[in-house]
Amino acid sequence: MAKHRFTAAQKLSLAVIGATVAAATFGSQAAYADTPPVTGQHGGSTLNNPAERSAPRARAQESRIQVTADQVLAVARSQVGTSENSAGGGTPYQQWYAASQRAAETIARDGGTPAGYLNAPWCAMFVSWVGEKTGARPQVGWDAYTVTHAKWFKANDRFGTLAKPGAVVFFAWDGSKSLDAIDHVGFVVKDNQNGTISTIEGNTGNGKVEERVRPKSQVVGYGYPEYAS
Repeated sequence: MAKHRFTAAQKLSLAVIGATVAAATFGSQAAYADTPPVTGQHGGSTLNNPAERSAPRARAQESRIQVTADQVLAVARSQVGTSENSAGGGTPYQQWYAASQRAAETIARDGGTPAGYLNAPWCAMFVSWVGEKTGARPQVGWDAYTVTHAKWFKANDRFGTLAKPGAVVFFAWDGSKSLDAIDHVGFVVKDNQNGTISTIEGNTGNGKVEERVRPKSQVVGYGYPEYAS
């Protein structure tokens, strides 16, 4: 089964380009203002003005009040059947991500170009797109790289081992529990209480958005968006 994340080799091959873009364009980290301040891989928030720090927290709180897990799952389910083209692209999720602010941030981090996302593995882009469309982006997060997305949840103390509806589930096909081994990501629909979970995922082995049943043995962990109750 093909991996559904960017490989370390792909990231390293683009590092020089990424460093150049970062130096030229992202000396300021204000572009992160729409996401909760984090620590860890991204080095934490560099928003030093208290007013700037409070704004994203206020927006995140508003989103938590408005968006439920059921709403997020309904939007994800509405996309079931959407398929990539023969080149591995052509989905609305890749097209949206390539044009997004987050693409510019991840290019600065990993290298590459916006066009590179148009045919790239898109499971994490699908999850990010659903968050965007529902207004839950501050809780769901957004990234094209599954490992970084999982580490964002971990850095915000929102990562664990309990399957919950609407949780973002991270898989490693070899059964590893290391975040660095993550291959794929989707949404939990429910815990089937028999060693499996029901999910909605983009970029499955069939190149589609599909509902799947997966063994928990392949789960690295779960990210928990702070939904409205």
